[in-house]
Amino acid sequence: MELLTAGEMKAVEDLAMGSGQVSGGSGRVTGRVLMERAGAGVVAAVLARAPELAHGARAAVALCGPGNNGGDGFVVARLLAARGWAVTVFAWGDPARRPPDAASAAADWEAVGETRPWDAAAILSAVGRGGASGAPDLAPDRAPDLVVDALFGGGLTRPLPAEVSGPLAALGDRARVVAVDGPSGLCLDSGRGLGSAPAPAWLTVTFHRPRLGHHLAEGPEACGQLEVVDIGLSAAETAAAAPRAAHLVGPPSRAALLKGAGGHKYSHGHALVLSGGVGRGGAARLAARAALRAGAGLVTVGAPPSALIENAARLDAIMLRRVADGPGLLEMEGIGKVSALCLGPGLGLGERTLGLVAAARRLERPCVLDADALTVFEGRPGELFAELGPDCVLTPHMGEFRRLFPDLAGPLAAPAARGPAASRLDAARAGAARAGAVLLLKGPDTVIAAPDGRAAVASAAYGREAPWLATAGSGDVLAGLICGLMARGLGAFEAAQAGAWLHVEAARVFGPGLIAEDLPEALPAVFRALIARAA
Repeated sequence: MELLTAGEMKAVEDLAMGSGQVSGGSGRVTGRVLMERAGAGVVAAVLARAPELAHGARAAVALCGPGNNGGDGFVVARLLAARGWAVTVFAWGDPARRPPDAASAAADWEAVGETRPWDAAAILSAVGRGGASGAPDLAPDRAPDLVVDALFGGGLTRPLPAEVSGPLAALGDRARVVAVDGPSGLCLDSGRGLGSAPAPAWLTVTFHRPRLGHHLAEGPEACGQLEVVDIGLSAAETAAAAPRAAHLVGPPSRAALLKGAGGHKYSHGHALVLSGGVGRGGAARLAARAALRAGAGLVTVGAPPSALIENAARLDAIMLRRVADGPGLLEMEGIGKVSALCLGPGLGLGERTLGLVAAARRLERPCVLDADALTVFEGRPGELFAELGPDCVLTPHMGEFRRLFPDLAGPLAAPAARGPAASRLDAARAGAARAGAVLLLKGPDTVIAAPDGRAAVASAAYGREAPWLATAGSGDVLAGLICGLMARGLGAFEAAQAGAWLHVEAARVFGPGLIAEDLPEALPAVFRALIARAA
């Protein structure tokens, strides 16, 4: 599924409205038609998530903005009123400046109800916070069943005015807020709050495709639950209007998981993981175990001579070879049969690591560079980038990314004063292009970018949270997973996506109490579930 920016979503809508095509038997696609579908989708999503709201006397407060997002809110207000709800609408902005579709939706609402001008005190009273000027429709000691945030959606490019942000911030846990398109104050291109933290929602309902900001940075926490509603736009229109759109990473295909019948270990690839010295081999062993569980036919740990005995005591199905330095790697027994390499976990920050990276690239095999293999190039990233190619995957966390790309990391740390704000996806795309390699920027919103501009987000949100992945060694396992998948023949961009998805899924299967050693052992259950689902 594509993840769109606000601009890409508008381009899809414009293409659909300009096509002159009839959609879904409902007549020509117009902005007003899409607005009606959006409003109906919000109501349906609310009732699906909270079916008790379909019964009894219910009340809602709708906060409508000056643009088409506000128009969606007027449609929601009218549809709730038609169900017998007591609905109070407050509108921000000059009614005379509403776009035509929003003005039409407002007029339809005002045929059945009143639109009140924006009044922060009256809004707080209406949602049960007290301190109103004038008599509210709702008793001040009772919160409404629903507050509709239809103020700005994805079109906001500046911080919220104080008279808007104040009432939203005061809602707290007193009100059940449904955000139309996105919580007010959230940049839907980056997932960052503009000026301050966005107002949190219980449910966010968006349309056609999720936006990047729903899955990046603060987005998931601000959005609460996320529902994507079909409003009749097509996949073909999306592809035509947003050809560079990032996409949401889903489960890997059955073909990527299964070994072919009649194959043997050499037909499934040989992964080589390079290890650090004495007392530093645990990270490489974690990566090697993950590569083996990912389906590589053979996995070898290459260790310096002083660490051979230590590693031999801990390895069984994984082979062990002596690799003292860069020249030693090129001369390693069986090096000609190695199909992918992993460098970095526990490797150390000295000249040996620099030499191993250079030697690995001389082999012209796919490789994963993680941890120390990245940090060792701090202050001289150009030397690393000169060695790379599109068959390489870099797997930095934010600190390692900052060491290699300080100029790209800087805007992510600075406050987001205006939108579209700098995003992790922007930074990863720029980093991948500069490095000439696939870049996987780790986090709950892991972003994967290829040097040709393709990008994806492996989101651990909306039911896929795995906070217990924040444990020592989990990144080493991810590097090994990706290496094992590349050894089996997956391309770098595809392997990075599959590895990121499997990494989270293994953590979810194991659950709380996870340590890094548990991740490879949880993979067989993940594979069985995926294969059963695909059967």
